[in-house]
Amino acid sequence: MGHASLVPTCGTAIPAEVSREWWTVLSMPHFAASGVAIVLTVSTKSPLETPLMKIAASVLAAAVTTVSSAEFIEFCYSQIQTSNSGVELDVYTIWARFSGATDTVLNAFNFNRVDGSVANMFYHKDEATFSESAGSSLLTKSVGTWNPGQTGSATANNPFDSYLTIGGLASAANSTNADPSWPVNGGSWNRPDIPNGFNVGWFNSNPLNLQGRVGVGANLGDAVRLGQFVVDRGANGGLWSLKIGYNSGVVGAPVQFAEGTISLVNCVPAPGAITLLSLVGFAGARRR
Repeated sequence: MGHASLVPTCGTAIPAEVSREWWTVLSMPHFAASGVAIVLTVSTKSPLETPLMKIAASVLAAAVTTVSSAEFIEFCYSQIQTSNSGVELDVYTIWARFSGATDTVLNAFNFNRVDGSVANMFYHKDEATFSESAGSSLLTKSVGTWNPGQTGSATANNPFDSYLTIGGLASAANSTNADPSWPVNGGSWNRPDIPNGFNVGWFNSNPLNLQGRVGVGANLGDAVRLGQFVVDRGANGGLWSLKIGYNSGVVGAPVQFAEGTISLVNCVPAPGAITLLSLVGFAGARRR
């Protein structure tokens, strides 16, 4: 089973890393009921250059202390084995697991490999890999996109494509977008690899659609889908750091944060147990 060690950061203060444009989602409907107008200065500078963000976050936290909190449990993954175009594959799906019935993920960030520099081991089969001569998308590591809205065919592409998401199905209706941490050189997240050392992130650009809520769409009753990663059968997919911002889904609820690492290594259970793992059999280190 998959293992995910984590050190949750569940306070209401926004960490220093939030000097990115996607944190404007924090002033959206989740905080409309507080009656307090919060203006967050948007900047793409390094965290050390944006102390005003932490000040704004403190005001925001003070405005929403009376509402309920979400309860993050763990990061975890499900894994299946499949094949396509003659290639044997391992397919990992990363999830964030919660205890509340309306817990909602807003964004994921600081995603980076921590046990090495190789980050181009992922297969893509999406609109970016479409071949005119073949008349279909090709399975490849050389081109691709992490945009779930460009996966393409739900049957021919989706099961074999690597993508990032805040809940939701990988389809044109998915409202997940890349945050500004992705390097412009290389096409933002329209690339086959995860750029090492950039601590990239993604967010739900339309939180009103509840795409990041447990039990909605492609999410499970207690877990939100964060991404799919496709690698060669038996390959070491790496150890990855990850942070998320989330709340209880109640209007005016405070944003909380959790961080941890997820190891994408081959550890498929015996045949017949994969379905159980995918639906309810999550494994991961608990909060500590």
